[in-house]
Amino acid sequence: MSLTRSTFFKWAAAGAVAAGALFTAASANARGDVSWSVGISAPGVAVGVAAPPVYYAPPPPVYYRPAPVYYAPPPPVYYRPAPVYYGPPAYYGPPRGYYRHHRHGHWR
Repeated sequence: MSLTRSTFFKWAAAGAVAAGALFTAASANARGDVSWSVGISAPGVAVGVAAPPVYYAPPPPVYYRPAPVYYAPPPPVYYRPAPVYYGPPAYYGPPRGYYRHHRHGHWR
């Protein structure tokens, strides 16, 4: 079996197209949301090559301190002052009529 020039160019062109498709698909798969696959189907044979499935772990729980709560100060409370009761004025002296006694020499 000898390869002729036309057969060689057919195989070379097919290899170049396959290599170009492979490199194009590899660069297209650089992002995470692009997927590609190659499938060969024949009676009784099924071959498929695709990117592996991507599993994402759930993000870790985020714990944060809640925002501080500010309350307005209560309004000032005003009370009426307690009533003040004044008694009669106090007198600090001798009782009335103390000096008008007979024994002190006060005669009429």
